[in-house]
Amino acid sequence: ARALESTSTLITSSNASLIHYSNWVLIKSQTSLQSLDLYCCLIKTMSRRVRRKLEDKGKDKIVLLDWTSLDYDAVLHLFTCLNHRDRASLASTCKTWRALGASSCLWTSLDLRPHKLNASTATSLASRCVHLRSLRFRGVESADSIINLKARNLLEVSGDYCRKITDATLAMIAARHEGLESLELGPDFCEKITSDAVEVVAFCCPKLKKLRLSGLRDVSSEAIEALAKNCTQLTDLGLLDCLSVDEDAVGKVVSLKYLSVAGTSNIKWSVASSKWDKLPKLIGLDVSRTDVGPGAVSRLLTSSKSLKVLCAINCRVLEEDTSFMSSNRYKGKVLLALFTNVFEGVASLFADTTKKKPKEIFTYWRGLKDKAPVDETMRWIEWIVSHTLLRTAESNPQGLDEFWLKQGAALLLTLMQSSQEDVQERSATGLATFVVIDDENASIDCGRAEAVMREGGIRLLLELANSWREGLQSEAAKAIANLSVNANVAKTVADEGGIRILAGLAKSMNRLVAEEAAGGLWNLSVGEEHKSAIAQAGGVKALVDLIFRWPNGSDGVLHGSSNRWRCTSPCDVSSQLQAARALANLAAHGDTNNNNAAVGQEAGALEALVQLTQSPNEGVRQEAAGALWNLSFDDKNREFIAAAGGVEALVTLAQSCSNASTGLQERAAGALWGLSVSEANRFSLFFMSLASTCGFALRLDVKDVHETAAGALWNLAFNPGNALRIVEEGGVPALVHLCSSSASKMARFMAALALAYMFDGRMDEYALMIGTSSSASTSKTISLDGARRMAFKHIEAFVTTFMDPQIFVAAAVTSTPTILSQVTERACIQEAGHLRCSAAEIGRFVTMLRNPSSILKACAAFALVQFTVPGGRHAMHHASLMQSGGEARVLRSAAAAANMPREAKIFVKIIIRNLEHHQAESSIQ
Repeated sequence: ARALESTSTLITSSNASLIHYSNWVLIKSQTSLQSLDLYCCLIKTMSRRVRRKLEDKGKDKIVLLDWTSLDYDAVLHLFTCLNHRDRASLASTCKTWRALGASSCLWTSLDLRPHKLNASTATSLASRCVHLRSLRFRGVESADSIINLKARNLLEVSGDYCRKITDATLAMIAARHEGLESLELGPDFCEKITSDAVEVVAFCCPKLKKLRLSGLRDVSSEAIEALAKNCTQLTDLGLLDCLSVDEDAVGKVVSLKYLSVAGTSNIKWSVASSKWDKLPKLIGLDVSRTDVGPGAVSRLLTSSKSLKVLCAINCRVLEEDTSFMSSNRYKGKVLLALFTNVFEGVASLFADTTKKKPKEIFTYWRGLKDKAPVDETMRWIEWIVSHTLLRTAESNPQGLDEFWLKQGAALLLTLMQSSQEDVQERSATGLATFVVIDDENASIDCGRAEAVMREGGIRLLLELANSWREGLQSEAAKAIANLSVNANVAKTVADEGGIRILAGLAKSMNRLVAEEAAGGLWNLSVGEEHKSAIAQAGGVKALVDLIFRWPNGSDGVLHGSSNRWRCTSPCDVSSQLQAARALANLAAHGDTNNNNAAVGQEAGALEALVQLTQSPNEGVRQEAAGALWNLSFDDKNREFIAAAGGVEALVTLAQSCSNASTGLQERAAGALWGLSVSEANRFSLFFMSLASTCGFALRLDVKDVHETAAGALWNLAFNPGNALRIVEEGGVPALVHLCSSSASKMARFMAALALAYMFDGRMDEYALMIGTSSSASTSKTISLDGARRMAFKHIEAFVTTFMDPQIFVAAAVTSTPTILSQVTERACIQEAGHLRCSAAEIGRFVTMLRNPSSILKACAAFALVQFTVPGGRHAMHHASLMQSGGEARVLRSAAAAANMPREAKIFVKIIIRNLEHHQAESSIQ
């Protein structure tokens, strides 16, 4: 639909014939192309008549090409390059292609995990699912709706997120699909499924060859014996992470070739080893993550005549036996464990691999022309190793750093190249998981991340992310996002074209893909060097569009118009959160403001963020407020945010977040602080209600909230009308409390400056000007006098805390550079160097040096010291303002004035010295 908005493109070719079959085969082989990109490229040319530009003896010749005349097989090849969502979109363009889109060969497999499958959707798809053979789904609602597909010929069913699936649902699936050969539910735990449902599966699905279930509480002897009796072709059984399994009954399933009980507890290994070693066809046994001991492992490897591979990765009891770890007594048998070389073990399954490096053994196998002898075993090894590595990464046990660095990372990368899609996805998820050491603080293990990078993992992940399969896109994007927390990996991702790929995935109509891609852009946007690249790749627009993409509970499944995929309702919370976080990072900036301005100029960006401040989710509100705070540092953005209703929205947010997290309170107050820099916003009526809101924030014992609220009130107090309103709303006691009690020097400093603005005389003039009666004026004057005395007392106390009496006595006698440096060191507030003042604000402090109040003189001089101290981010800027405004003359007069208090004189001398320093620096530059 987006592509149809573009004009048709010219296809340049030296061949005047119609595009034929081989062209489409070539396109199909371009596996690095995203299906959506391919779709858009083709749809752009898909008007009924498309111009083809050809060269004919040096002259251009226009030939009309009828797209509906394309070969049937060619169009089918095009459809096979697309996921089901894009197939549905392509099929909706004309009747001919709609019929082709319904071809049975395109509907033999269906992956519904990205979609919300309910009964009505399943019913609408039923006519196309007559020949459906393979189905993947996610969640209990999808499971309940499977029967509505009426796919009676299903052979394979695989389900994720099955915690809520009940016996009734599983029994219904088994009863309606008696031809099932493969049933997998996991890897999350199937907590509500019991042995009763397993018995139903055994009775209803006699052709079952593969059964893998995760997280059952117990699997009884009756259930397993039913499988042994009725499912005589069952060769692959996985009972993973169960609480208990009847060991004796498992020994009766004589058809088994592959058995996995990984993660299953309460196994009686003496019974298991004595029964399972007699299974006549058993080739592979997986006991990973169990408490199996050396005795059981030895018996199984020694006694079983058919067993070739025993996988015992992350088995604590086994690994604690150092004598067993050092032995190698089982010739012809392969033991895969943390203390063995897994690659070498797998390589030993092949007759002649002398010329192959062990790490290349999986690639070697995949390239064999005749795979039959080992293919089944290798595919099983891929599956069980990927499952165990993911589970191990999730639990993150101590002491595995060496394994991850030497083998684990390489294994995951190798498995990501499997032909089995679920193995690829699980390995990518494992890669995303094993590098994380602290979820809450987004901390990763840099050694592991860089191990992935050294093994070529970044390029491989980007290739998977660029594939047409949405499951792989999602998991690969998640891995890229997590790895990109490391700055070196982030640079490699950017260098390999990852920013363009992630920006493209953020446009996906699959919310899981878009969400993970937004997370990748979020982490990459931390680096200043990547921000402009993200903007240039269309990342800002993709993130803004993501905020509006889905209404709650809708995901634009396989049908319906594209308009359903674009809505102004709040979208999925996770997508909103990731998009807002990335925009907040992109809006953060250095002195140039380029990235900040770019985000603000993107159509709809500010409106989207303003809207998100009203989200019911606190995390989304917090990130949106943070983004607006960062954006408010740009002059134009401040006005645009106000025009988009940002002032009202942020005031409302600030007033409503008294019980919210400190992060939300800080960002709400910070955004208002940023907006209050604008002269126009300072006069806004909405800011008048801010005094009481910030007054509450100031009373909270939270350092960051103190700073942002004090900063907002400092900016607002510049205007005498706002200053008066702050007094009337009870803001003076709050500021006084902050000035004297906050743990933040910056908050105390800005509170003192706000009080100084309020009582330098301008507010008094404004109060008299608006007074309507003598009684009212008298009452207001008395109120202002009391507030003034309170303010002056605490301003003086604040400034005094930065004075060393002995140094000041010495400085009053002789103003040597050494003495002035000691005063500066004592008085300097390092964080104040990040504050940037306008010419009007600097001028106001200079004017304050002539104020009758000695307290205000000292406060003004103290403030100008902070703003001009060499090393401050904006010190040169402030010095330039003072030089161009002729303020040096005023300073010298103040330093010589008889009525200037001692501390103010010393501070003024320091300011003059600072200006001379900056002038010299400027001359050198």
